[in-house]
Amino acid sequence: MLAPTARLTEFDTLPFWHEADLRGRMEWYRAVAANRLPAKFRICASLPAGVALDAPEDELWRALDAGTERFLALKEHIRTGAPLPGDCPRTSLLELIAELARRMLAHCNFCRWNCRVDRTRGEKLGACKLAAGTRVSSYFHHGGEELVYRGTHGSGTIFFTSCNMRCAFCQNGDISTDRLNGEEATARTLATMAWVLRLEGCHNINWVGGDPTIHLHSILEAIALLPGLEPSRDDLDAALSAKADRFAAFAPGREHMLFEGGFNAPMLWNSNFFMTDETMKLLRLTMDVWLPDFKFGPGRCAIELARTGWYWDTLTRNLLLLREWGEDFTIRHLIMPDHVECCTAPVLDWIATHMREAPVNIMDQYHPDNYCAPGDAKFMERYRPLARRPRREEILAAYRHARERGLRFESLSYERSKTGVML
Repeated sequence: MLAPTARLTEFDTLPFWHEADLRGRMEWYRAVAANRLPAKFRICASLPAGVALDAPEDELWRALDAGTERFLALKEHIRTGAPLPGDCPRTSLLELIAELARRMLAHCNFCRWNCRVDRTRGEKLGACKLAAGTRVSSYFHHGGEELVYRGTHGSGTIFFTSCNMRCAFCQNGDISTDRLNGEEATARTLATMAWVLRLEGCHNINWVGGDPTIHLHSILEAIALLPGLEPSRDDLDAALSAKADRFAAFAPGREHMLFEGGFNAPMLWNSNFFMTDETMKLLRLTMDVWLPDFKFGPGRCAIELARTGWYWDTLTRNLLLLREWGEDFTIRHLIMPDHVECCTAPVLDWIATHMREAPVNIMDQYHPDNYCAPGDAKFMERYRPLARRPRREEILAAYRHARERGLRFESLSYERSKTGVML
C-alpha cells in the first residue's frame, strides 16, 4: 500500500494529466488536491469579514464584494508563492459567506426558481419542497466519477436528497424525488463527513445530490467549520451512520488533509447549475473546481422533461461566469434518446463557441429510470420515447459533432464509456 503522501503525489502526476484534452488544465484544483496550495475556504478563513455579522443584509453583500477583491488579490499572491496569512481574524470572510447563506434561506433565492419562501419557518415550501433541514442519502469514496475526480482513491462524495429540477429520467430518482430519503445532518455532521473522507485519502470533497444548491446554507456553514474542526467521538458516530463504505479498508492519515498544519481539501460543486447570481458569488470563494451538468438545449425540452423554465439562459449565464472568473471545471452532457439534434448538438455548439478549451464528458450511460422505466410503478406513458438506451448511431453522431467542433471530449468521454462506442 502506498504511503499517504505518495498517494497525493501520485494523483498530481498521473499520466492522464498529460493527455491533449487535459494538458495545462485544472492546475489550481490539482495543486490543492496535492496540498501544494490552500483550498479557497482556507484563504477566506484568513481574511477579515469587514463587517459585523448582525448588520443588515445589504451591508453584508457590500462587504462580500469588498472581500472578494481582497480574496482574489491574496489568491493570486499565494498562487505565485506567497504564504497563507497566519493570524485568523476574529470574524472571517468565510463566516460572512456562511451568514449570507443563512440570510438567503429566510427568503430563499438559492436557485433560479427564486421562490422567496422563508424556509426557516417551514410554513410554506418552494420548488424543492424543503424547509431548513438537510438530509444526506449517503457519502463514500466514489469510484465512478471522471478520472480527474476519482483519481486513485476516490472522490469524497456527499449525496444530498431532493432537487430543484424534476428530470423524468433522473438516474438518482430515489434520492432526488424523495425529500425524506437518508438521514438528517447538521452542518457539524457534514463537516465531519468531509473531514473523514479527506483523512481516508479522497482527492476532493464532492457536494452533489439530488442537487446541492438547495442545501447551500448547510454546506457553507459546514465548510466554515472545517478550518478549526477536530471531530469528537459523538461527531464521528453521528457521521458514520450514513457512510456507505464504512466497513471498507482505508488507511487513515493526516498527511492527506493538511496544508501548513490545517485541514485542506479541494471543494467540488457537482450540480445542475440552476443557480442564482447570489449563490454563484458565494460559491466563487469556496469552490476550487466545478462540475456543471449541461443537459438540455434552448427549446422546450427542459420544460417537457424536467418541468424547468429559464433553463438555457440560466445555465449559459452561470457557465460564462466560470469562464470570466478563470475557474477550473469540466462539463457533463448526457446523450438522451431522440434528443441529439435538439439538445446534444446545441449544447456542444454553445460550448465550442464560448469555451472550446473546457474538458467535456459526453456521457453514453443513459438508461430508462424514474418516470421513464416501463417496469417501474412510477412509469408515465408520456415518456415512452425515453424508455430505451441511446442507439449506437446516436452516440456516434454526438461524438462526431464534438470532434467537428474541436471540443476536448475524448479523454473524459471514452474513459467512462458504458457502451464501448468510440469514433
